[in-house]
Amino acid sequence: MTTQKTNDFNKIVKERRSIKNYDPSVKISREEMTEILEAATTAPSSVNMQPWRFLIIESPEAKEKLAPLARFNQNQVQTSAAVIAVFGDINNFEKFEEIYGQAVEKGYMPKEVKEGIFNSFSGYFETISREEMEDVVLVDGGLVSMQIMLAARAYGYDTNPIGGYEKDKIAEAFGLEKDRYIPVMLISIGKAADEGHQSVRLPIEKVAQWK
Repeated sequence: MTTQKTNDFNKIVKERRSIKNYDPSVKISREEMTEILEAATTAPSSVNMQPWRFLIIESPEAKEKLAPLARFNQNQVQTSAAVIAVFGDINNFEKFEEIYGQAVEKGYMPKEVKEGIFNSFSGYFETISREEMEDVVLVDGGLVSMQIMLAARAYGYDTNPIGGYEKDKIAEAFGLEKDRYIPVMLISIGKAADEGHQSVRLPIEKVAQWK
């Protein structure tokens, strides 16, 4: 089954639904999943440290391991092409040289700018509390998660963000360091088996103020 891609931003945004039932016969190739994640990781992040880390749970064995941790979301786990577990890496500053070194190599910034950024932020990352860093990676993880869902829609797939799961168990269940990788959310992804439900949004005058 071939999904239909679109570049129509309004269509992507307005036709996104939180889907609970997927066509279990539809799979997503690693190549296509990589493209979706590459599009998603254009999201902004604090100091461009890109703390997001993804676990793509797609094999029957991995789904079986996830199922007891997913609480009330068994159907999404069972019928989706995959469930993407989004984590935030507390030690994200370790990637500074890899990220900013490439920025210099590609001519995006002069070396002295990179060194200035390092000098400005290295102390901050050494002294920031764990609680503060968790806040940072949760915000950045939320940004990339929304872009995953929009990128998936552009590729003709559907998603559902899942917050109801055993957050204190999921990292260790899949061999990740519990103290390092902070769970942000699960995102089921696949081809919708139904159209989902339309939902009401509050009018802008109820949620926005102009000063």
